[in-house]
Amino acid sequence: MSGHSHWSGIKHKKAINDAKKGKVFSRLAKLIYSAVKEGGGGNPADNPRLRLVLEKCRQSNMPKDNVKRAIEKATSGSEGYESVSIEGYGQGGAAVIAECLTDNTNRTVPEVKKIFEKCGAKIGTPGCVSYMFQRKGVFQIEKGKAEEERLMELALEAGAEDVSDEGDFFEIITDPFEFTTVGEMLEKENIESSMAELQLVPDNFVEVDAEVARKLMKLIEAIEEHEDVQNVYSNFDISEEVAQLLEAE
Repeated sequence: MSGHSHWSGIKHKKAINDAKKGKVFSRLAKLIYSAVKEGGGGNPADNPRLRLVLEKCRQSNMPKDNVKRAIEKATSGSEGYESVSIEGYGQGGAAVIAECLTDNTNRTVPEVKKIFEKCGAKIGTPGCVSYMFQRKGVFQIEKGKAEEERLMELALEAGAEDVSDEGDFFEIITDPFEFTTVGEMLEKENIESSMAELQLVPDNFVEVDAEVARKLMKLIEAIEEHEDVQNVYSNFDISEEVAQLLEAE
């Protein structure tokens, strides 16, 4: 099992808090639309991508009626969304990628770029930092939901690439093509995950001090506030001391 990222721990706690807020429902509805259109229809049994999104809906306590309406909207062929990524550099030279889902790129792209610039980040050209990341399946399991050795054994047998101890939780990394298999294993073993999704995982991390970390967190939070932003990724990390300082603030 590999060592852990202290920034991952802070992100994990933040994600749990964000999942309790109603603002995530509109973003999840867009993800449902995209999954239905690009993943193979509105039946989750035949659409692994939709199953993934529905699991996120469950974790976020999205009402079943909202989910049903979102699927019906997608299958009816009405309003469409387009995926677009905006890349740049934050403080300390950290790479930052914002993934958006929008019905109007002419509105969304300039608005998100303005947020980058307002927070002191620099916009880059497409591909300028994305080569530093790989798309991976990521599961996070709260400690107490599974025994460490058993979880590692099951995950690796199911095709996972790595299992790491991230402090308050275990993190499983998979190839995107093994994501569904590992997810089905967890479901079969009744191991509940607090997060399960495909993410951009950095090949290497850039460690930053507390001052830079605060600025990067402010940047990421500002970008995440935009209604069309689905995910924000960065390759910065912090020491255990800095993590404790930031969590205490």
